[in-house]
Amino acid sequence: MAQSFGLIGLAVMGENLALNVERNGFPIAVYNRTSATTEKFMAERAQGKNVKPTFTLEEFVQSLERPRKIMIMVKAGAPVDAVMNQLKPLIEEGDMIIDGGNSLYTDTERRVKDMESLGFRFVGMGVSGGEEGALNGPSLMPGGTEAAYKEIEPIVTKIAAQVDDGPCVTYIGPGGSGHYVKMVHNGIEYGDMQLIAEAYDLLKNAAGLNHEQLHEVFSEWNTTDELNSFLIEITANIFTKMDDETGLPLVDVILDAAGQKGTGRWTVESALDLGVSIPTIIAAVNARIISSIKEERVAASKVLTGPSGKYDGDLKEFVNMVRDALYCSKICSYAQGMALIGKASKELFESKVDLGECARIWKGGCIIRAGFLGKIKHAFDENPDLPNLLLAPEFKQTILDRQDSWRQVLMTAAKLGIPVPAFSASLDYFDSYRRDRLPQNLTQAQRDYFGAHTYERTDKPRGEFAHAEWF
Repeated sequence: MAQSFGLIGLAVMGENLALNVERNGFPIAVYNRTSATTEKFMAERAQGKNVKPTFTLEEFVQSLERPRKIMIMVKAGAPVDAVMNQLKPLIEEGDMIIDGGNSLYTDTERRVKDMESLGFRFVGMGVSGGEEGALNGPSLMPGGTEAAYKEIEPIVTKIAAQVDDGPCVTYIGPGGSGHYVKMVHNGIEYGDMQLIAEAYDLLKNAAGLNHEQLHEVFSEWNTTDELNSFLIEITANIFTKMDDETGLPLVDVILDAAGQKGTGRWTVESALDLGVSIPTIIAAVNARIISSIKEERVAASKVLTGPSGKYDGDLKEFVNMVRDALYCSKICSYAQGMALIGKASKELFESKVDLGECARIWKGGCIIRAGFLGKIKHAFDENPDLPNLLLAPEFKQTILDRQDSWRQVLMTAAKLGIPVPAFSASLDYFDSYRRDRLPQNLTQAQRDYFGAHTYERTDKPRGEFAHAEWF
């Protein structure tokens, strides 16, 4: 009997997705370039399950019912194209390939056009949730033709994370829109992680909290409507892990040099191309970059001096102010990500992407899953044309109520010499967005002065340009 689904690539994510598909009632065939990996999977995790191992691509393709549905879980870039080129001579009209890796959306656009022109179907699907999500229910962001999505809908709605208002999957839109939304999801994730890191830095190095107190604070924050989230939850857990070798909290032994795989950088590049301001996400990418020059920073620390010391006010009040600053900054980070998806939807994807649905499918399974995503969905359901989350009544009032704490935290950080680039970028974003006049009138005067680039006037309609004789 033919299997109803096929998966290529048995690294951890591929293995877990295969087991998820099988557990939900879909017999699956698997293939991995290295046969030993397939044999190990079958002997251990897949033993006794409706999983068919195959050891050549020909055998793999022949084991699947038609129209075939084949998911590729290999490294993004050239490896995806290589596997697709090997499959093309073996598959038939109407068969489908699903790329579940972190592919660049422009590669997905190219692959959709290529495969559809040959009579095949292609879906670029963002998959978020890490190993646990892949096994127990990820957030899925599929893009391509709607007809292609309909064919896999019975499967993906079963294997996705399930939340109160449905499975964490929806048809994102045409072309590479699924991978685009996953890319921005990862950019928001960068912002979230950096904001949490800055809150930790302030609590540890300004307030002097030890690892047990940090665990208590983040655990308490995770019980609130505002900050309840997967990332806050795991942060609280991290502070309880002790290092076997030194007996110290493990987090204190880990080198402060963060890596990145490219999706944050891609988000920044796309925002620059589309002219969308995402300063919190940019700050998060920059923070990882400067963290990576560890030896240079160590040398600089010996010769570059600055303020130091501890916060000398009420400790509980400071913890609450940091919480408020974190939440306000988080709102700004998500506002930037949603604004970017909104602009891309209009300019790249035929206005198909539903921002409320994006927030809904991130409520479960994915890395940025958080309680307040329900509020984001509600904001876009109430006003699908909402230009920015900062204007949604609930978020607007939240920031207006808490901005004094936010500003106080930044003043304290500056006074003590603790860098808070993402907190700062978020407040700058809020202050820039709320002002009806910014100093770029001077910038335009300078541009016209040295390059005759022209300018618009406040007393004339937009689109009318003037030039002054400055000399």
